[in-house]
Amino acid sequence: MKPRGLHLLLTYQCTYECDHCFVWGSSRQSGTLTISQISDILSQARALPECNSVYFEGGEPFLYYAVLQRGVAMAKEMGFDVGIVTNAYWATSEEDALEWLKPFEGTLSDLSVSCDAYHADEEKMKQARMAADAAKKLGIPVGTISIAQPDNALDAGVIGHLPEGESKVMYRGRAARKLTDPRSERPWLEFTECPHEELVAPDRLHLDPLGNLHICQGITLGNLFERPLEEICRSYDPEAHPIVGPLLKGGPAELARIPGVSIHKGYADACHLCYETRDQLRRDYPEVLGPGQMYGDMEH
Repeated sequence: MKPRGLHLLLTYQCTYECDHCFVWGSSRQSGTLTISQISDILSQARALPECNSVYFEGGEPFLYYAVLQRGVAMAKEMGFDVGIVTNAYWATSEEDALEWLKPFEGTLSDLSVSCDAYHADEEKMKQARMAADAAKKLGIPVGTISIAQPDNALDAGVIGHLPEGESKVMYRGRAARKLTDPRSERPWLEFTECPHEELVAPDRLHLDPLGNLHICQGITLGNLFERPLEEICRSYDPEAHPIVGPLLKGGPAELARIPGVSIHKGYADACHLCYETRDQLRRDYPEVLGPGQMYGDMEH
């Protein structure tokens, strides 16, 4: 496995509790990376020849502004292309937005600003637009992440949450609990492949504040605080992984055939079936399904 990008969940904490959030971001969440941990993680990532980009996201990374600022600077000094994903809660005026972003002038390759009805009302979406305008004035490349409402027509120019290019809700994380509509559910046997993640040779991986390395949010490959990143990548065997293996064989439908899984009549999409199945399997596979934060379990 030779990932080209590493996405650091700087914190699980967030100013919002969006219904579509993959990681159950919330002010009640716990877990935040320290500067020392980020330095170690970046050094490990630098040892991977193909890894050339680092994103800071969350949660809301601007909640830990000093840590974010130092992390971005370290990543840039090490030669990474650096990006940030934010909801721009901090852009209370254009003047303020410029002050928040000035330290990142000349260091960021991308600022992705979330701006849709899930995140906020019109006033807060105005803040997102002010953040984007401020970034443009500073010469920071900026894009907007918008997730369309499940029953709304999509605008041609709207891009989506990760992976890039998606604009519909993916029913994993909080969306699997909050946004599913029984009227649009399909039989579980239809979902015979994973449509969003490259499970054999992923282009990018996510690292959470607890050190867990995720190939998809909630499916882990190891912990960087316990094993080196290079070792985890080198030893990755997708077919032998207890969750990835079945997904490769027959998608979420194959995963749902594992004994002990309770199946419903229908699911909103492949992510919905996969997520609900994984949630049921967490006790049997705690080493690869977690942490609890990814499944709305704030206590584990």
